Amino acid sequence: MEAQTTILYLLLFLSLNFVFQTLKQRLSPANTRRLTRFLHLPFKHPAAAAVFARQDVHEFLDTSTQVENNEDDSEFDFKPYMKTKAESINRALDKAIPLVEPLNIHKAMRYAILAGGKRVRPILCLAACELVGGEERSAVPAACAVEMIHTMSLIKDDLPCMDNDDLRRGKPTTHKVFGESVAILSGGALLALAFEHLTEADVSPERMVRAVKELAKSIGTKGLVAGQAMDLSSEGLDQNDVGLKELEFIHVHKTGSLLEASAVIGAVIGGGSEEEVEKVRRFARCIGLLFQVVDDILDGTKSSEELGKTAGKDQVAGKLTYPKVLGLEESKEFVKRLKKEAREHLKGFDSDKAKPLVALADFIANRNN
Repeated sequence: MEAQTTILYLLLFLSLNFVFQTLKQRLSPANTRRLTRFLHLPFKHPAAAAVFARQDVHEFLDTSTQVENNEDDSEFDFKPYMKTKAESINRALDKAIPLVEPLNIHKAMRYAILAGGKRVRPILCLAACELVGGEERSAVPAACAVEMIHTMSLIKDDLPCMDNDDLRRGKPTTHKVFGESVAILSGGALLALAFEHLTEADVSPERMVRAVKELAKSIGTKGLVAGQAMDLSSEGLDQNDVGLKELEFIHVHKTGSLLEASAVIGAVIGGGSEEEVEKVRRFARCIGLLFQVVDDILDGTKSSEELGKTAGKDQVAGKLTYPKVLGLEESKEFVKRLKKEAREHLKGFDSDKAKPLVALADFIANRNN
């Protein structure tokens, strides 16, 4: 019996050459932890002791232990998730805006909305729907609707009478390609189409009314318009005349309101309870502010080529930004606090279903454009 045990351990010894030299780079974090737990069992046979005395085995075990202790959500790979969701949204948007008469308006709409972008808002909508137990397909019309609204706001932001920008998503802005009148009309068309498209979601009338109301509120004088108006009126003001309160109002309304609506509409369509919807709302408010703080930091630290839009334009226009009010380092600390607070609001949800939203918060905090 002792001889058989020795032979088994010797076979294990030989097998480890293959395991550690060939497979260790291919193991997922979860499988790495399982293997680590197995290898840390108290083997007492002399042959086993010889195996675990090997330097490469020790290094692997040490590394695996460190990964297990330090990793948080590394089992969830956000990049393929984001790519898959974005592709689903892009297909739906392409179908929703066919190239029909009037051709010039539809060309401008398609140019603006299919130019790229991270699709953060529609992905947030889909993830919130799935978080509360809904299915992606039921939230796709709503996801497209919030992206139409977002694109409309970008078209209008870029106009000469607003931010007067020449570059968006690495391409000339819509009014530079099609002219100001067509750009304004295409923005209005996207706004109307957003509400028409939203009503295609297969949900109860009560939930649909709530979703429509949420979207409308996010872009009116209680949302995006209010933030944009305050943003324009703050240009060129002395820093001593305005402060953090005014800055937060701008960002919560101009950027945060549509992000909040995206998540809340997803949760409503997904069938979330009142408590779940409100937790999603609080999470989205955090990442809405987080998105804009990071945007302010990037505007002052990255080039136009890196951002895909004109860099430094807020500083030139004398706009309020977080680095201007708080300073760059304090702004970076604020990003960390917002990300942590956002995670807190997801407690109580199924951890697996919450992973995309946790990863989305990390993505927003760590993005480079």
